[in-house]
Amino acid sequence: MINKKKKELEIYLHIPFCVRKCGYCDFLSFAAGVEVRERYVERLLEEIKQSRELGQRYKVATVFIGGGTPSILEGEWIARILKQIQAVFSLQEDAEITIEANPGTVNREKLGIYRAAGINRISFGLQSTEDKELKRLGRIHTYQEFLESFEMAREAGFQNINVDLMSALPGQTLESWCKTLERITKLSPEHISAYSLILEEGTDFYRKYQGHQEYLPSEEEERLMYECTGEILSRWGYQQYEISNYAREGYRCRHNLGYWERAEYKGYGLGAASLLENIRMTNQTDIKEYLRGNYAKSEEHLTEEAIREEYFFLGLRKTEGVETGIYQEHYQELLYKLQMQQLLAEKDGRIYLTKRGIDVSNYVFAQFIDG
Repeated sequence: MINKKKKELEIYLHIPFCVRKCGYCDFLSFAAGVEVRERYVERLLEEIKQSRELGQRYKVATVFIGGGTPSILEGEWIARILKQIQAVFSLQEDAEITIEANPGTVNREKLGIYRAAGINRISFGLQSTEDKELKRLGRIHTYQEFLESFEMAREAGFQNINVDLMSALPGQTLESWCKTLERITKLSPEHISAYSLILEEGTDFYRKYQGHQEYLPSEEEERLMYECTGEILSRWGYQQYEISNYAREGYRCRHNLGYWERAEYKGYGLGAASLLENIRMTNQTDIKEYLRGNYAKSEEHLTEEAIREEYFFLGLRKTEGVETGIYQEHYQELLYKLQMQQLLAEKDGRIYLTKRGIDVSNYVFAQFIDG
């Protein structure tokens, strides 16, 4: 029985392995052989075991298994990891437990193991329904393989499925993006994440396309893609609740909402971050050191100023924005300026991004850091 005095906690489990790193990806991920993956799982289990004291103080509301591509691990290994979490922590009866998966890396047996282990949400990294766009991205799957994986997940009993999509891709047109959206909405996943490609420094895409914008959709085309996203998804019953996230009623991602609302979370695995009592901790990013059992790397006690900044630049990602009054006295001039620029609006006790503000959201968020 869960101790009612325990505080809520989110858990993130990082699986850094993938079949092949995509050209646009700047996440901590890489290909590795079976032996390294198995040793990693053993270290991950050991790291979780060390949190028994934490387990006495917190109850778990969400678990998110991300990567990399967690689904390239054996199903039994994922089950062992979740069993260790359950041995250390109390989980809420309605805990949201998500695993990220790439199409083509799951089968009926593996999906059945996930369900038996308690996983109740699966997130497929599709990105596009156009095979030529998938090939340019360096994805390892086809659209047909996604359809097969999606159908198998439904047959396994998954009633909460997310599909990741990506716009502003090299060679992508407004027409092909809208076609991707229409195809996916007809499958009726409960949640859709629709991101715009960002050229991250250090990636193959950055080296290839930075300074060669002619290969990418223009700013105007990118804006039209974003508008098309909202129009099509709204028509199919999806409600936008964050800049890049849309959900059917009752299916917002609770784990991600926790991040944007500065909930406490504990990360396990290579490079995983934690936020506990306004202390941010980051795990070791060197796989060799992690496999030796050297987990922790850095710790930062957040200042009041940093907490205020995060409250705004994370909270304003949500379409409902943030409550007025909280920290407002520190940003009165800035909030007034952004409202005069029609980038923020205030209604029913909340401050939120306008349509124009969403278009230049990175500029808005930067104001709270630079200001």
